[in-house]
Amino acid sequence: MTSASRKLLIIDDDALVRQSIVTYLTDSGFTVTATSDAPSALDLLASIENLPDLILTDLRMPNGDGLQLLQTLNDLHDGIPVIVISGAGVMNDVVGALRLGARDYLIKPLVDLEVLIHSINKVLDRKDLEEENRLYRAQLEEANRELKESLRVLERDQIAGRRVQRRLMPAGLKTEGGYTAAHTIVPSLFLSGDFVDYAFIKKRYLAFYLADVSGHGASSAFVTIWLKHLVSRMVREEGLFGDENSFTQGANIMLRQINRELHETRLSHHLTLFVGVIDTYTNQMHYVVAGHLPMPILITPEGANYLTGRGKPVGIFKDVEWDVYECNLPDTFALVCFSDGVLEIMPDQELQDKEARLLKLISASSGSLDSVCNTLVIKEIRDNPDDIAVLSISRGVGE
Repeated sequence: MTSASRKLLIIDDDALVRQSIVTYLTDSGFTVTATSDAPSALDLLASIENLPDLILTDLRMPNGDGLQLLQTLNDLHDGIPVIVISGAGVMNDVVGALRLGARDYLIKPLVDLEVLIHSINKVLDRKDLEEENRLYRAQLEEANRELKESLRVLERDQIAGRRVQRRLMPAGLKTEGGYTAAHTIVPSLFLSGDFVDYAFIKKRYLAFYLADVSGHGASSAFVTIWLKHLVSRMVREEGLFGDENSFTQGANIMLRQINRELHETRLSHHLTLFVGVIDTYTNQMHYVVAGHLPMPILITPEGANYLTGRGKPVGIFKDVEWDVYECNLPDTFALVCFSDGVLEIMPDQELQDKEARLLKLISASSGSLDSVCNTLVIKEIRDNPDDIAVLSISRGVGE
């Protein structure tokens, strides 16, 4: 803002001093109005629409005390900065004026009026900066209000999405043959990229999978919902895991179908999965591994060990075949599957050390879901960096 657009108000009872200041400031490019005392200055301020940018006032005037004027200006026009120009050099006056908001205190006589120009420009520059800061704070507060509202809406939507995702997951399963399936998921956000499902098909085949979708949040959660419907359709319409042939090759067929549709739909996500199916008549399990880590842990009366197997993740490569592995299960066992988020809560640095610690901890549990969760203290974890999913398939195992 140029000096010509700056409006100043001079309050001084000394006509000679007042006129000399008005003349000098006018010649310096300011728009100047002058009054002789506090009452006339307050009347002027009350009657005009465009208030001055700065007020220069004397302290000692016959029709009103200067300090009282400062107090009144503070109360009525606190946005207008004030510079005191006074012949009274008493320290109490200086301190009092500054306490009441005066931006500067100059002592009469002003030998060099450039000192006054310097003080005015300094105070006006500070006023401009304060106004910019005020506008910035106002904009920031408005942005914060909008952000809080957006976050509130997003949180509400995420909570609703979490409820939908939970309803799509199984509620736990027990078969007449003594098999039990149970799971828990501890998401790092409202929505989880981990997903678990299992079903007892044709009262013979116990099929299950644990999937870990790349990424976090809503987009990953949407893929888990898509996965649920795709696999359910395969079981319902295509008879997946419904007979002996599908028991043998169904896991590979399932992953090939998921892989193909991921490429066709271009969801921009890939998955790691462990898929297993148990023939409850023979206690034989077939399974496939699709880039899954860590491998499931099989607990038997002889001890606990990781299953073996390998395979590529789903959704990265086209036309992939997955090897189907076989395992004969004893009458009493627990198979515990994890998503890779469980490795994040292991304190070790190296992967092999994390896996060794996990195996040791799970070996001390019974393999039931409650026992595993209590051993790893999973349900008390807060601010976990990644989703943690646990799936327990067991038979003849106590809590």
